[in-house]
Amino acid sequence: MEHELLNDEPLRLGAYSLTSRLIVGTGKYASNAQMKEAIEASGAQMVTVAVRRVNLDRGDEDSLLNHLPEGTIILPNTAGCYTARDAILTAQLAREAGLSSLVKLEVIGDERTLFPDNEQLLEATKELVAQGFTVLPYTNDDPIMSRKLEEAGAAAVMPLAAPIGSGLGIRNPYNLQIILNQASVPIIVDAGVGIASDAAIAMELGVDGVLMNTGIAGAKDPVLMARAMRWAILAGRAAYKAGRIPKKLYATASSPLEGVVTAS
Repeated sequence: MEHELLNDEPLRLGAYSLTSRLIVGTGKYASNAQMKEAIEASGAQMVTVAVRRVNLDRGDEDSLLNHLPEGTIILPNTAGCYTARDAILTAQLAREAGLSSLVKLEVIGDERTLFPDNEQLLEATKELVAQGFTVLPYTNDDPIMSRKLEEAGAAAVMPLAAPIGSGLGIRNPYNLQIILNQASVPIIVDAGVGIASDAAIAMELGVDGVLMNTGIAGAKDPVLMARAMRWAILAGRAAYKAGRIPKKLYATASSPLEGVVTAS
């Protein structure tokens, strides 16, 4: 297993223990068959499913749920919700449909940018935690809001790296570092990853995982990109655990000069 190669502990989200630190989405693929192949190539154990946008009836053979790799953990999400009330009802629907008490909580505040409405998000987090859900809220890269969500009982906090689907990569590593420094729950970068180097940079910062969809599903070869993201997550985590050298303004010789005999 990859986490054993790194002598790494699993990522714990509520009752779940994951050896892969990559979580992937299920939307925007050309077909269910391509989606399944990409998920398998990514090595992800957990996938996120938009409750309001998919057929949750497993009795229908065309349901997306019937095309997931065996043993996949489903993380329902509340994509498309613009109020706390709608997000809470959507999470309840997912649980009643037998999916999970996990929820990736999204409450969007603006249709064009898809930035979160953090006021509504915090309200929904408090209510869902009170109802026994394991809540993973998607939020801005705001250290104050991240702290408030953790204090409200979030099992993890998911700050964006850049706007959803933008592929712009890690826009503000400094805010992410502040969030990491103060957090006692897992921090999972969500939204904005466009290519493997973005995922590696996020992991090198010390985040606990990365969630992505468009970066894989929107690639020219989604299956190959899924494999690249898998390697990037592993490489970034290994680099973080190994510890980088200090940055210096001037050069330092790679070969020591001590003991070197010089011509007189």
